[in-house]
Amino acid sequence: MVRRVSSTRAFARLAPHVVPALDRSVHRLSGGKYLVSGLMLPGVMLTATGARSGLPRRVPLACMPESGGTWVLIGSNFGRDGHPAWTANLLAHPDARIDWKGERVEVTARLLTGDEREAAWTAALRFWPPYATYQSRVTREIRLFRLAGRRP
Repeated sequence: MVRRVSSTRAFARLAPHVVPALDRSVHRLSGGKYLVSGLMLPGVMLTATGARSGLPRRVPLACMPESGGTWVLIGSNFGRDGHPAWTANLLAHPDARIDWKGERVEVTARLLTGDEREAAWTAALRFWPPYATYQSRVTREIRLFRLAGRRP
């Protein structure tokens, strides 16, 4: 049922205004351990440098954890037009930080392309099938990033 609801246009209109605000509050109150959206999908709190402002920008995001200690972030923007701002931030400033299950991890983001992107996209669709609906609504190719830990 959650997958069906998250694929609707109504969810795409409402969720971007409600879910991040709830996630930020719960994240702060739980000392960085929890996100409301984590009830549906694993999630991270991404802190990246703003592409234009140069200021730290924090955004809660669903993620696809991978074996080996990497994470894939999917720039679906809930199936709305336009790439989400955090993807431009990572393109401009790939060194970032995530809060993952109460731990802060310094990461470097890399935009996935070609065969590597196709493999990650296939895995993402198995992981959360509504991503296919999001992609069908937009003409842009949804950006995927792989985050790998780094020493600060």
